[in-house]
Amino acid sequence: MTDIPLEHVHVAPDTDAENAPAVVVLHGRGADEEDLLPVARHLPDHLHVVSLRAPDPLQGGYTWYDLDLSAGGLESSQPDADGFRRSLDLVVESIDAAVDGYGLDADRIGLLGFSQGAITSLSLVLEEPDRYAWVAALHGYLAESHATLDPEGIDGKPVFVGAGAGDRVIPESRSAAAADRLAEVGAAVTRGSYPGGHGIGQQELRDLVAFVDEQVGERA
Repeated sequence: MTDIPLEHVHVAPDTDAENAPAVVVLHGRGADEEDLLPVARHLPDHLHVVSLRAPDPLQGGYTWYDLDLSAGGLESSQPDADGFRRSLDLVVESIDAAVDGYGLDADRIGLLGFSQGAITSLSLVLEEPDRYAWVAALHGYLAESHATLDPEGIDGKPVFVGAGAGDRVIPESRSAAAADRLAEVGAAVTRGSYPGGHGIGQQELRDLVAFVDEQVGERA
């Protein structure tokens, strides 16, 4: 296994082309690197899939950071600053290692995150938009620590934001606010609202696949 700081699963593309595009997958709180693989299997076969495991154990799974609940309950939580910073750095280090270890095309790396993974993904693209070709953030929000960032390179960046109208973990309003902010700073935002709760339904999956298809194009 390639030496990457975070434990992970790598699914190679069904092509021998060097420097194939890639998607880096970030799971939600309490899950693991296997959790979103059924979703990733619907994406184009010529993608590298690198699904990372969050660093800290939690309830049989893993978490990217602890929650700051000082503003109220879960629905108004924010990432704990220290743990969040650590995970952001570990994801970047892991992507750099995967570029070298698996031959990813550094200019064609997308992020796919759910819940905590979506929050992490949106923060990463705002910190360094030139690192990522596109981002799909499902059932997440924009952390307060990153909500005022307006970086160069974000203009025109494709971002898909999916939300659940019945989501009681991360209310749709928080995802909508993230989409609004990303659009305000110039990202090319595609948004979807779905009738379910904190999970990925069939229509959201279809819209996600269509978005990724548009970004990665045909195989080399």
